[in-house]
Amino acid sequence: MEWTADVSVGDWLHDRLDDPWAGTIHDVVPRGFEAYARVLHPASVQSRASGDPLPPFDEWFAMGWERSQRLTADLVTDLATWADTAAAFGTTLHPLAQWDSIVRSPEFGSNQMTSPDGRWFAAPGTGDLDPHLLAALARELMRHTSTPDDVTAGLWEGRGGLVGHTGRRPSRAFFQIGDPDDATLARHNRMLGSSFADRFNSVFRKPSWQEGILSREISEGPRLRLPERPFILFRGALEEFADDDWELRMPWRDLPAEAEGASPEAQSPSLLWPADRAWAMVSEVDFDSTIVGGSRELVAAICRIPDVEALPLPDDARLYWGADEVNR
Repeated sequence: MEWTADVSVGDWLHDRLDDPWAGTIHDVVPRGFEAYARVLHPASVQSRASGDPLPPFDEWFAMGWERSQRLTADLVTDLATWADTAAAFGTTLHPLAQWDSIVRSPEFGSNQMTSPDGRWFAAPGTGDLDPHLLAALARELMRHTSTPDDVTAGLWEGRGGLVGHTGRRPSRAFFQIGDPDDATLARHNRMLGSSFADRFNSVFRKPSWQEGILSREISEGPRLRLPERPFILFRGALEEFADDDWELRMPWRDLPAEAEGASPEAQSPSLLWPADRAWAMVSEVDFDSTIVGGSRELVAAICRIPDVEALPLPDDARLYWGADEVNR
């Protein structure tokens, strides 16, 4: 993929998105496709290797240190589908299902809930598609466009650390986690903390360019400005996403984080579409699922991909917290 300053390639989206937002998927997903698929981001589940049930979280937080550490050592973590989660909580998976309703959360945004059989379920991630899922989708999407060698990927500019800026503080800071008894490490972390949040001296510091993941040229370049969301665009071939390790070859790979010891990583595209506009894929930053609009054949094929949990989604679907009218 290569950065493009020609954001006019995305002009067609303006007439197919709701502006102002109206509360449906078409706030961020283009109208005009025959059908839509909702690709559900995987959740995670923790259980005990011993097979014993886990306690509710309030009980776990109230445990003494030694007991909680013994429990933590017994934990096994796995991925969980929405279907598995619904079965565990006695709820119903359907195209408009909302995570908080699936796990019977008493309030919006509960990240973890304990199932009746004593397992801990953690909410799916938002705005990002797991690398292996994007690769699986890309391999199918290639079959449903006449222009697989010419696709546009858009990254929402608001991702932390993605773009640089002119200011007195860096785009982000890296802190180490280690032995609290290591005096050298503790001193280094104190230095990092004070240098990042030194309000007194910051007022005298001249603003300077603060690097992000992307270069200064890209960071200061044109944006595709859609309702409520500005995007940086890249162009290339769809096959670049077709391997599970596609992150290693993206120009937005997070090399600064890797230099600090993080694993290789690159965010999945927020937008993806081919030159013939046969389909469009959207991973909205606030959605726990990715939406693909295209032909009925494409949607049916996506719902059949092994290891991809997807459901056909009605046009004008609403995916906000209170939209789940089945699990109430």
